Amino acid sequence: MPHTRHRLHNVHNQHPERSIQADYCGAVISGERIFLRGQTGYNIHPTDRRFIGLGDAAAQTEQAMRNVRQLIEEIGAKMEDICRIKVWVTDRAYLAPVMEVVGQHLHGIPVASSEFIIDGLARPEMLMEIDVDLVRS
Repeated sequence: MPHTRHRLHNVHNQHPERSIQADYCGAVISGERIFLRGQTGYNIHPTDRRFIGLGDAAAQTEQAMRNVRQLIEEIGAKMEDICRIKVWVTDRAYLAPVMEVVGQHLHGIPVASSEFIIDGLARPEMLMEIDVDLVRS
């Protein structure tokens, strides 16, 4: 069965200042398994891409979780289909506020989770990133 790729994009089109030509997508659907692209404080509007929450890890997480919900709804799945999350933060102090926001969005949906504290993400303004894997029920 071929994979379905949702919201195709090229890095150079979103970040012309970077000389990277790489094709990616917002989600890969393989049967009932769904893998979302890592989400940060950038909105996922196709023509008006903006960064939300400069310097505020909780605000970035709120935007990231809005993106997660939007992608999930676009592909016909639901938040309850989330099985696993991976959360990266660039400072230990961000972990509690980030996980508080994630918890608000996943209230009543127990998921397997991993949290990581790392030195940095792809862009300096990013304080957090979340990966989400689902199995459509």
